[in-house]
Amino acid sequence: MIIPESITGGVLLLWFMLTAASLIFVIYDLQKNTPAMGVMKLAWGLIVLYTGPVGLFVYLLSCRQPMPGTHDAYIAAHWKQSVGSLMHCVAGDATGIILGAVVTFHLGLPNGLDIIIEYIAAFVVGLFVFQALFMRSMFGGSYFTAVKKTFFSETVSMNFVMVGMIPVMAILRAKMPGGDDPAGLMFWGISSLATIAGGLTAYPVNSWLVGSGLKHGMMSASTGKPAEGGMTGMAGMAGMDMHHEQKKPGVPFTKKLLVFLLSVAFLALAVWVTSYFVTLRLK
Repeated sequence: MIIPESITGGVLLLWFMLTAASLIFVIYDLQKNTPAMGVMKLAWGLIVLYTGPVGLFVYLLSCRQPMPGTHDAYIAAHWKQSVGSLMHCVAGDATGIILGAVVTFHLGLPNGLDIIIEYIAAFVVGLFVFQALFMRSMFGGSYFTAVKKTFFSETVSMNFVMVGMIPVMAILRAKMPGGDDPAGLMFWGISSLATIAGGLTAYPVNSWLVGSGLKHGMMSASTGKPAEGGMTGMAGMAGMDMHHEQKKPGVPFTKKLLVFLLSVAFLALAVWVTSYFVTLRLK
């Protein structure tokens, strides 16, 4: 069944109108009501920009304080700390992926190279900007220490983001007219759907990373660390502010290796599934 372009265009227009309204609300609320850290404000803004009312719904459930002075208690649950970790990751990775897609379209590159370049762009923006650059103050101001300490967590998290995003992006951009053109609404609609899919596939590993003390969670602007009761959050990461660091047994190298290999296996599976629907070309 082929859906008329007039219907898809109307749905996309409605989606982006709701996205604009959601973004305005989140920006206002983060300035006036919810005391999130600056980096989380940026992350939430990008997430809602990419995922519209879905991102707003997640924000309301996990971050927005219901009453003044309740933010620390509201974000303390482990699943909310994990959402904070996920949002920070997806915001950086999706930004890199979308930028990579824009560049590859204008260069006229084949879809196989498109995926590779988007992966590299996501890794660069996610690790070197959203993790290391924005978080270097938590590592004594050392950018290189921040890169080293966040390399593993960003790699496995991004791999699982790509598990959800690759099939949606590659298949729909190939099948939907104008799906690969950044000048059209269809491209951005597909990017929104892909970002939502990436968030779903990356949540479990982010929950594990936060629970293991390998990744930060939702932060409180009043304390500069996760709320009391959160599993670990920023202060649980090795090399961070020693005044707030929570002592946890280190994760064995074998377990890290297993998680890394698992992320690579799922990534390979996502590419394999995608190749069943579209021909992936490198030249």
